[in-house]
Amino acid sequence: MIIIADCGSTKSDWLLLHGGRDQQLENTVGFSPFFHTTEEIKTILLTELVPKLKPETVKEVYFYGTGVHDEHRAEIVAAAIRAVFPNAKVEVEHDLLAAARATCGRNAGIACILGTGSNSCYYDGEKILDNVPSLGWLLGDEGSGTHLGKALLRAKFYRELPADLDAAFDEAYPEGTDAIKDRVYEKGANAYLASFTRFLGDNIKHTFIQQLVSNCLGEFLDRQPCKYGGYQLVPMHFVGSIAHHFQDILLQCMEARDLKPGVIVRKPIFPLADYHLQSSE
Repeated sequence: MIIIADCGSTKSDWLLLHGGRDQQLENTVGFSPFFHTTEEIKTILLTELVPKLKPETVKEVYFYGTGVHDEHRAEIVAAAIRAVFPNAKVEVEHDLLAAARATCGRNAGIACILGTGSNSCYYDGEKILDNVPSLGWLLGDEGSGTHLGKALLRAKFYRELPADLDAAFDEAYPEGTDAIKDRVYEKGANAYLASFTRFLGDNIKHTFIQQLVSNCLGEFLDRQPCKYGGYQLVPMHFVGSIAHHFQDILLQCMEARDLKPGVIVRKPIFPLADYHLQSSE
């Protein structure tokens, strides 16, 4: 069995390839080597993934995840996977490479991630040539679910929401603003902030929400992919739930900047499987 994993901050997809096109998709909570130890990751795998398969049959694991910025971070994840799947060859890569392989394939292009966090890279069809640094949810992650959630909460707390949206927000979150502020400063705040994108999606026909989303996505384009040389000459691709759910506004932002739209994929896991299956043929 071959396993391909796409791991984000909130959720991980694990595609089990039993042979050929016999595939089985499983999910676990997300994790990052910035916030989780090897033992914590191992525990997640043992409790949420292992009961759904036979570990001794796993021969290869291709893991792509958030926070895998260097060899040290990669080893935190790799050690956990090796402990759970002792017979497997394990490769751990950054989720940016997953986005590039899933959308660009073997062609040049710009690959972007718009999920709980955000990132981008210029890919030549084989490797990543350039990457504007992602500063994480505290300093960056423009256009991400976390960024959108922060923008909504700022509008709420600064009394900038129109009256109808303000009332809808109070109805959607009856716990009140004090409880929300307390929760923001607990562990996992980035995922919590991103959860407010559901409210944005539910009210996307409101012009205030449309402008808020457009501002956030436009800031991402300006600060990240539009910094690469020749950015208007190659397709610009996207993966992630934010790109998928707000793609109409995203495409408008791209058109305003004369960008070449590529593919928008909510889950890169299936194109990644195609990439690896083609590589093995």
